[in-house]
Amino acid sequence: MSAPSLRPYQQQAVSRVVEHFRASDDPAVVVLPTGSGKSLVIAELARLARGRVLVLAHVRELVEQNHAKYLAYGLEADLFSAGLGRKESERQVVFGSVQSVVNSLARFEAHDEWGAFTLLVIDECHRIPPPASDDARHSKASSSYHRVIAHLRKHNPRLKVLGLTATPYRLGQGFIYHRHHHGMVRGDAESFFQDCVFEQPLRLMVKQGYLVAPKRVDAALYAEDGRQTRYDFSRLVPGRDGGFEEAELNRVVQGHRATPGIIAEVVEQARERCGVMIFAATVAHAEEIVGYLPAEQAALIVGSTPTKERERLLASFKAREIKYLVNVAVLTTGFDAPHVDLIAILRPTESVSLYQQIVGRGLRLSPGKEDCLILDYAGNPWDLYAPEVGEPRPDSDAEPVQVECPECGHANLFWGKRDGDLVIEHHGRRCQGLVFSHRARHHANDSNHRARPRANDSEPNPDASVMEQCAFRFRFKVCDQCGAENDIAARACHQCGERMVDPDDKLKAALRLKEAKVLRVSGMQLQAVLNGRGMPRLKVTYHDEDGATLDEWFALETPEQRRAFTLAFLRYHLRAPGSDWQPRSADEVIADEQRLKAPDFVVGRKVGRYWQIRDKLFDYKGRYRKADG
Repeated sequence: MSAPSLRPYQQQAVSRVVEHFRASDDPAVVVLPTGSGKSLVIAELARLARGRVLVLAHVRELVEQNHAKYLAYGLEADLFSAGLGRKESERQVVFGSVQSVVNSLARFEAHDEWGAFTLLVIDECHRIPPPASDDARHSKASSSYHRVIAHLRKHNPRLKVLGLTATPYRLGQGFIYHRHHHGMVRGDAESFFQDCVFEQPLRLMVKQGYLVAPKRVDAALYAEDGRQTRYDFSRLVPGRDGGFEEAELNRVVQGHRATPGIIAEVVEQARERCGVMIFAATVAHAEEIVGYLPAEQAALIVGSTPTKERERLLASFKAREIKYLVNVAVLTTGFDAPHVDLIAILRPTESVSLYQQIVGRGLRLSPGKEDCLILDYAGNPWDLYAPEVGEPRPDSDAEPVQVECPECGHANLFWGKRDGDLVIEHHGRRCQGLVFSHRARHHANDSNHRARPRANDSEPNPDASVMEQCAFRFRFKVCDQCGAENDIAARACHQCGERMVDPDDKLKAALRLKEAKVLRVSGMQLQAVLNGRGMPRLKVTYHDEDGATLDEWFALETPEQRRAFTLAFLRYHLRAPGSDWQPRSADEVIADEQRLKAPDFVVGRKVGRYWQIRDKLFDYKGRYRKADG
């Protein structure tokens, strides 16, 4: 039997993985949208592998799907899944569920014929939290995945670990990997997965015709006659695990006056559609929804639906014997019905990952299918093409803006605001670009090592060039001991190790001094004035709520004066730090005043007859943020 033909991006993903693991033992990630054929990529990698391969997934449907794609090559592989009734682990390639494998680790040691496992592939790898995660929702998964990894590494310290996912981020934590192959930093340096070696963007998949376009409609909260037409979940607060309590959801949706109208609209919109999936908020909500649908055309699946009944209903839906499939958080992964062309979302999606998984159910190609209609009745804010991960959107009118690093030239993408083509504000803290650094690295068996080129496949070169995050900081706080720039949230200086002075301690100490003035700034005024000798000066006046003021003055006539102004004022006050704006006069500064921001606090000391500004605090979030009372 001939091997299935790979699409160009699938072949590219395989090549990138092989190239990466020839040069490094760092765990790697491949990002492919839902419906892009991750199973074929997994099958090809397992076919090419020289040693033993273990492919893990968290649900039996994915285990079975990945196993079937490998069999399509005419090759044999074992299944290790209690849910599928098979526990085989003797062949070179094994497809298993993480729950079954972790409970039988003794079955996954060095084999007499094949030796130890050399490659571990983890499907839906965004489910793996950091090893030290205290997230109660993920603690069991964390223990399972990391126990398997630790066990396999005990028998092969140079085990290659590859993750595949459509959504490479975790709720509240951002990206699951550190470096992207396009040369940027995404997640924390201590992330388990170090490198994203390949990513196929959803927009490109749609443009190239591999997926249909999502046609999203955000239903209005009120119709023209004032009738409420969608649910308002805006007052709900996620719990510690990022999810919403069922009781809280029921308070919004149960018996809601909008539900009959919403379902009537869904039915109307579905007249020319083939398959409809409805995502309900709770079981009670789902049961109510089914009551408004045509009885002979609708089915309900929830977590407690018996396995055989679930399989029967899914088979009927895939065969188009029923048109409407209502579910509660059980069909977001491992379910493939290409004819689905309408998805109605009647629940809040607390994470962009979940939202993308839901919408992804309707993007697969099917004969005669042109798009997938997405009806959102819950006001979910996620953008399919530009998911909001890492830092949350700071303002409702903020948008992704491109900011070039003045040091390495990397085009960063931060939240910000524009005035035409001009970026007048952004919220970036550090450049996300990767630059070469020459320094010795740890051996490949050390979990702290980083990717580096090798002369051959035997041992890594410990002194080769490595890619590290650019050191330029757009926002920073300066160490009082050595003058180094640190992250605004740093507690210790990254250069000298000294403890950074807490902003509250600074304010508390200043408030105790008789010859000090502390302003909680309510406004900043810029003026162009002439000094006593008739020379133009920029006067900056800071006001507080009680009418007190502090001033500072700047000359901008010579290059040296302008450089001093940049170092002492601009680099702290710019709403879009890192820009190349170099005003040559007080009038130019005032004309572009919109590009500047005021500090939260200003601290002045009296020197002789005059007050001098000694410190300014920006991005302050401490105890003195609001006035007393």
